[in-house]
Amino acid sequence: MDDVKIKIKNLHKAFGKKKVLNGVDLEIKKGESLVVIGGSGTGKSVLIKCIQGLLTPDAGSIVIDDKETVDFRSRERDRLHEKMGMLFQGGALFDSLSVWENVAFALIENKKLQKKQAKNEAVRVLRQVGLAPDVADLYPSELSGGMQKRVGLARAIATKPEIIFFDEPTTGLDPIMADVINDLIVESAKGLGATTLTITHDMASVRKIADRVAMLFNGQIIWQGTVKEMDKTNNEYVRQFVNGSSHGPIKVEV
Repeated sequence: MDDVKIKIKNLHKAFGKKKVLNGVDLEIKKGESLVVIGGSGTGKSVLIKCIQGLLTPDAGSIVIDDKETVDFRSRERDRLHEKMGMLFQGGALFDSLSVWENVAFALIENKKLQKKQAKNEAVRVLRQVGLAPDVADLYPSELSGGMQKRVGLARAIATKPEIIFFDEPTTGLDPIMADVINDLIVESAKGLGATTLTITHDMASVRKIADRVAMLFNGQIIWQGTVKEMDKTNNEYVRQFVNGSSHGPIKVEV
């Protein structure tokens, strides 16, 4: 199908005896926002790392733009990475670089932009996420948590990627700032026409960001559908997770 950007089939990944991904099947259409939900340790981050090629799956297929990527060599992998942007859970900004240098990092390293041009582009993207130009010369340690998330988002979209990954984008933020970040994520992704994959525990994020939701449990996608379908589903696992209930089929070790 031409409208499928990422197609994952029967994906497996284990660490020692621990099976983390155990036959994941998933498709993400071009321009779609898919949000993967699931408890801590269910393999959501491992799934993203496999798609990015940072981890090699034990078995299965990851097709991006109609090309099998699992066996990509380093040069092909580098070209694939140029299509991708990532907003990390903790921001993962470089402490020793200024804000604009963080945002422009891939523009300078990969796109080979001159510093002046890269800074101008960084300032433009910072404006897009609601940060004034004078923030550009500050350092990450001088920013609040919400501002750091905005800088992280600016860095994720600076290269105009086709695919963007969001790893717990609202962790550590108060509900109002989290909503601001959710709005910026939607605006940024739609503005680029990007395909996005978000992993989160935050149901407010899910409702704001998702075109479609998939639940990962025991290494497999056990349910997927729209937010409306999520709210009406009889799937006990999804209902328990969405409602944040300790009672249900998902058992938490204490």
